[in-house]
Amino acid sequence: MSLKDAKPKLSESQASQLIGRLFGLTVTKIRPLPSYDDQNFHVRDSEGGEYVLKIMNSVFSQNMDVIELQTHAMAWLHQNGLPAQTALPNLTGTKMSLEDIDCGSGSQKYLVRLLTYLPGTTISKIACSPQMLYQVGRMAATMDIILHKLSPPTEPGTRTPSPSPGPIVSQTQDQMEHPKLSALQRENWLWNLANLPMLEPYLQTYEGEHEKQVVKDVMKMFETQVLVNMSSFRKCINHGDFNDLNILVEPDATTGYRITGILDFGDMSNGYYVFELAITIMYMMIESQSPLEVGGGGVSGLGEQLPAERGGARCPLCADKDYLMITSHKGKHHLSQLWKMGKEAVLRKWVEDAREYSDRK
Repeated sequence: MSLKDAKPKLSESQASQLIGRLFGLTVTKIRPLPSYDDQNFHVRDSEGGEYVLKIMNSVFSQNMDVIELQTHAMAWLHQNGLPAQTALPNLTGTKMSLEDIDCGSGSQKYLVRLLTYLPGTTISKIACSPQMLYQVGRMAATMDIILHKLSPPTEPGTRTPSPSPGPIVSQTQDQMEHPKLSALQRENWLWNLANLPMLEPYLQTYEGEHEKQVVKDVMKMFETQVLVNMSSFRKCINHGDFNDLNILVEPDATTGYRITGILDFGDMSNGYYVFELAITIMYMMIESQSPLEVGGGGVSGLGEQLPAERGGARCPLCADKDYLMITSHKGKHHLSQLWKMGKEAVLRKWVEDAREYSDRK
């Protein structure tokens, strides 16, 4: 079944009834939220509480272990001071349930969760200053550092630590293994940068011979310069989709804007710190009017938390322009521009911009 056919299509009435049956809440206001593969609703109940009802598509709903780990990771980040959503227990005490729902074309099983609502607007709606891009890079690094120390969340009633004025990283505890952590290996997951060569069959759908050749050249570079040197990169767990629609911000008197929310952990997998930076910078570039100026702030923010990764970002940053831009009309132009400049020139500019930004701080 395709993801298009697997996407849930509940009416607002169906969603309200589902919330009442599973969580015992009386819905007074409900509206749909954007989602690519799943279905989301912003919900307000009779006591003024705000939530997000998330109904996973029927294909991904079959992989309960991965979704359990995503839910666990969100709680772990929240516990360590990052603005991630958490799942609320339903009337049976569980945080996720598989439900038979008929959306008009026969009953299918969909996994249902009720998440905390985070305020803010997506970063896609603001003009990103170097300070904002620095925050994004720093948050990407911090998130992966905390995920790498993934541990079971505290029991109900345990006090959640408050954010300290120092580096967020210092709040993490020693690593404790989760019994299902191996589910994040996701060896055939197309959205893991290590699986870039798996995209080759899709090149036949790519329009424009020049752009197609650039993509082929980037893929070749990735195979000869990145895959053979994977052991030199540090492993971690990647969010994998830290894009401009999954980052919430609010105005801040000191920095202009501050990050108030991290959304959508559906693409989590085992990866490398530099992969997260590459994916993050790529998404910020797609929406920027000056895409080449984006990298410096992100590299500076990541470098503060992960100085060892600052120089090693070179190959994944170039390879990533193909990996996700392959389906983006805006991305095709950016990719060609970067390729024409050359890998070393792009990296040199981003490192120089990052150094200038760090010196001004």
